[in-house]
Amino acid sequence: MFNDIPSDDGDLQIEQQPSNQDQQDAPKEIIRTGWDQFWQRITSLGMGDIALRAGTALITVGLIGLVVWVMKGNFVSEDLSGNNNDAFVDAGGGSEISVLELPAYEGVAPVEGITKSADTHTDAPTGSRYDFQQYTVVTGDTIFGISQTFGVTAETLLWTNYNLLRDNPAAIYPGQVLTIPPVDGVLYTWNAGDGLNGVSNGLNVTPETIIEWPGNGISYETIGDYANPNIEPGTAIFAPGGSRFFFDWTTSILARDEPAESAIWGEGKCAPTSIGPIGTGVFIWPAVQTYLSGYDFSPEINHWGIDVAGDLNDPLYAVDNGVIVYAGWSDWGYGNVVAIDHGNGYQSLYGHLQSLNVGCGSFVTKGDIIGYMGSTGNSSGPHLHFELIGGNYGRLNPHNYLPY
Repeated sequence: MFNDIPSDDGDLQIEQQPSNQDQQDAPKEIIRTGWDQFWQRITSLGMGDIALRAGTALITVGLIGLVVWVMKGNFVSEDLSGNNNDAFVDAGGGSEISVLELPAYEGVAPVEGITKSADTHTDAPTGSRYDFQQYTVVTGDTIFGISQTFGVTAETLLWTNYNLLRDNPAAIYPGQVLTIPPVDGVLYTWNAGDGLNGVSNGLNVTPETIIEWPGNGISYETIGDYANPNIEPGTAIFAPGGSRFFFDWTTSILARDEPAESAIWGEGKCAPTSIGPIGTGVFIWPAVQTYLSGYDFSPEINHWGIDVAGDLNDPLYAVDNGVIVYAGWSDWGYGNVVAIDHGNGYQSLYGHLQSLNVGCGSFVTKGDIIGYMGSTGNSSGPHLHFELIGGNYGRLNPHNYLPY
């Protein structure tokens, strides 16, 4: 609204009166002006940052309080007091509380990984750690393979089954039942007159080792005098961790002019002779195939030859010139055997032959067919057991002398 106001010079002046909007904005302007003056005073005193932090904290506390008040008003009700169970009354209006039935527990859901079994009991392995086992040899078995299966050494199997194998790893055959010890060691059959000190020394253990092995069934209280212990002859005594020398079944194949006394000799032993061709000292391969099937040259298990692969009735060849000093059956597991003395300090031996093409005293030259490959004696399949003996040098590694 405008009023007419006369001026000093007589001219009419118009005075503008404040409107309603101006009257409403006036308090805001006063507050804003006051706040600006207050804030300028705070900052001039260096307290601006402190004021900001304090204000932020007050606002945060206020907001939290507001949230709590809202939640209390909306979610907490006197209907949930300890004396009011109406919320749990069944739909039929009864006064009894309904029990919520959960589905039956179905165990741990299948997941990738390992889950703990509800049964915390673990069954102990059957049998005792001192028990011996029996194993029946099948076609294709070797001492090495059986020993790996049962976690013992090949030597242990030979020492545990001496009465069957006579320290000859090639003497196993299908159907044969071997004794498997629980740990490495030697199984010894007690003889009349044995002394505990002597036996334990021969098996490379102490007398206490033998006495304390539970499977032996002896004790310090019952053993008596070590020189004449209370152990029945024929009792099987196990020496855990023991070892012994192998019995050398071939010892040596003697020269043609000496009597044959090696343990290999059986019905094929030949009479001594002083004549015959002399070898060249250079050898050829004794079989058609040139790869092995069975044991390699392994003195550690008393296998002093190589087992050459082949098929039944493959021809076998004399590796050098010489004279036949053995031709026939061997009682030591090698079936039909041929042995040649080469007259220069070397002898060669061929085992498991299916049939022989030579006889005692026969003269042979390098490359002659002496017989045919077989699986006679203790054998799990056709192959040739071949040995090379070097006079004063004993058994030789054929790999060092034969061409391939």
